[in-house]
Amino acid sequence: MSQEIGIVGGSAAGLFTGHLLARSGLRVRVFEGADGFNSKPRTLIVTARMRELLGNIGEKAVVNEIRRFELFTDGRVARIALRQPDLVVERGKLIQELAGAAQEAGARVLFCRKFLSLREQDHALTLTLERAQGGGTEDVQFRTVVGADGALSRVAQEAGWPKQPTVPLVQAIVKLPPGMPSDTTRVWFIPEDTPYFYWLIPHSSTQGAVGLIGKDGPKTRHALEGFLDRHQLTPMGFQGARIPVYTRWIPVRRQLAGGEVYLVGDAAGHVKVTTVGGIVTGFRGAIGVAESILNGGSSRKLRALRRELDLHLVIRQAIHGFTQAHYSHLVDLLNARALRELEVHTRDEPARVLWRICLHQPRLLLLAFRAFLSGGSLAGQRSPML
Repeated sequence: MSQEIGIVGGSAAGLFTGHLLARSGLRVRVFEGADGFNSKPRTLIVTARMRELLGNIGEKAVVNEIRRFELFTDGRVARIALRQPDLVVERGKLIQELAGAAQEAGARVLFCRKFLSLREQDHALTLTLERAQGGGTEDVQFRTVVGADGALSRVAQEAGWPKQPTVPLVQAIVKLPPGMPSDTTRVWFIPEDTPYFYWLIPHSSTQGAVGLIGKDGPKTRHALEGFLDRHQLTPMGFQGARIPVYTRWIPVRRQLAGGEVYLVGDAAGHVKVTTVGGIVTGFRGAIGVAESILNGGSSRKLRALRRELDLHLVIRQAIHGFTQAHYSHLVDLLNARALRELEVHTRDEPARVLWRICLHQPRLLLLAFRAFLSGGSLAGQRSPML
């Protein structure tokens, strides 16, 4: 029992954690509440860092490559050509590939196992699971449990972590506007609708996903519908999710009398708060958690991830209160040298990007400082951010 790891949730980060641990020789069981990995489609965009972390895993899920970004605000536009393309990923296919890799490494994936509770019993952690097929419940015991069950993690709550704040993500599948290149992502800054941004991400030569992140689900859906109407885009379907909001680092390991509990992915809040993207950081957290389990609680990878997420938080603190005028001024300040830095370095390198851009355009620091003083905090959150 002490050598077996129980992972609750067949998320991307959870399955990758299972793959890493099984590959290292540990026995792993992954419990998924659904009856299979037939997850709803959702278009994601990630940096090429995913390939560095996963190797060949996930290649079948890559449906497009993005080589340019166009940033729009108040009639202005900034164009960024990426030296290394971003990857457009279909989440459902990615989950299936990760599950296959975990099983090939030796992990057991058990479906129709809905997590109900966690308790300490007989010097172990007992998971109570509801079995959809055949009914009833079953108890399983481990010394190490990993919660990979999403932003509203039941494992985290059962183990004593506080409930983390979340925000709604809503996007629609549309036909690409006439003349729009399929290798270009468009971003609109409209702060009266969202403190984040709208996006249009092509996932094929003819279709793409338009979306935003808001504060309230119905209002966010209403804002998206208004945006679609203004841009004469007809939705062919909608996708949605709740995304955790990173306000501070929460330790991912909790030692209980019966054993230890870890959190990975959205359950741990490992999301870049600048863009509210969590796939790459979720995989990095999975690597860190696997390292911690194998090394008796120590992980350099987790410490590095914490530094990066905290820096994203500082950046978001500075820009979360941006008005339309701030964004217009920002685009005006992006001179040729600053744009070249955005072309070379990705959003997974915040320290390098921030330093190099401010070196070439120091007035950006003053702009961010003024916006922060004018109210750059996350409404309804416990600490300033985004």
